[in-house]
Amino acid sequence: MTEPIIKIDNLTKQYEDQVAVNQLSLSIKKGEIFGLLGPNGAGKTTTILMLLGLSEPTAGTVRVCGIDSTRNPIEVKRKVGYLPDDVGFYQNMTGLENLIYTARLNGLDSKEAEKRALYLLDKVKLIDAAHKKAGKYSRGMRQRLGLADVLIKNPEVIILDEPTLGIDPEGVRDFLQLIKQLNVEEKITVLLSSHHLHQVQQICDRVGIFVKGKLIAEGNMETLAQKLFLEDTFTIYVQCNPISEELKDAIKGLPNVNKVEINDDYMIIYCKEDVSPIISKTVIEKGASLYNIQRKNFGLDEIYHRYFEGRENDELQHH
Repeated sequence: MTEPIIKIDNLTKQYEDQVAVNQLSLSIKKGEIFGLLGPNGAGKTTTILMLLGLSEPTAGTVRVCGIDSTRNPIEVKRKVGYLPDDVGFYQNMTGLENLIYTARLNGLDSKEAEKRALYLLDKVKLIDAAHKKAGKYSRGMRQRLGLADVLIKNPEVIILDEPTLGIDPEGVRDFLQLIKQLNVEEKITVLLSSHHLHQVQQICDRVGIFVKGKLIAEGNMETLAQKLFLEDTFTIYVQCNPISEELKDAIKGLPNVNKVEINDDYMIIYCKEDVSPIISKTVIEKGASLYNIQRKNFGLDEIYHRYFEGRENDELQHH
């Protein structure tokens, strides 16, 4: 099996009496888009700074591209592009001049620097604004210029910290599509931190939910839902007629079905697994006409809120 491109083992960061990151273990595969999700103050930025070798862990280890970030931070920086939540540019220089400057700092000669800068401006859809001063760029344009800037050195991994903050909904959609496209075309591994769950679930292969310095669960949407609340992982909407008592009892008795709610001409069935095929078969067998059956997956927002509602209620009961 191939070595993960990011490997974090029992990573802990403590500031005096506050634990910012608490025994975090995580593996990210090459070519993956991984979302580190959680509220502000969860420890996402602290984790990123340790990944980049900009902050030293209290305990645990971090390896990026097989390199120990704490011991060899310079080597890690050569392979990793980092976009902080607010990227700084020389305001009086154009977008193109800013990128050429970064390219020269990364050792490209002037001809190669300009070629790479123009290629990337085209990639991030800023070629029309190449000669516009960066100080006149909107927040969304600045983030796209930031993305081009971190790609100058052809990194194997890009780390984006809250990249969609302050961008309008259309700009967010474009920016996320751009990340997905770069991931596919350039085979770049992406680690993305955010507290905007619904935005991020559109492009992430896997996510980790991070709260108070601890990773409480990770996986894709389906495995997350199963980990965070084992009942009602699936909700199935069934429109049929007639809904007899016999039909209701038959569906209630099916394996993995937790609850059945009945309205006039439809049922909502909460279950642990997707039992749609058995439900449709049961409806027909009980002599009803089936008009519509669809499965509703929980979105990240829903998974997240249901998890926290459950936790808060538990805590209230314990106090």
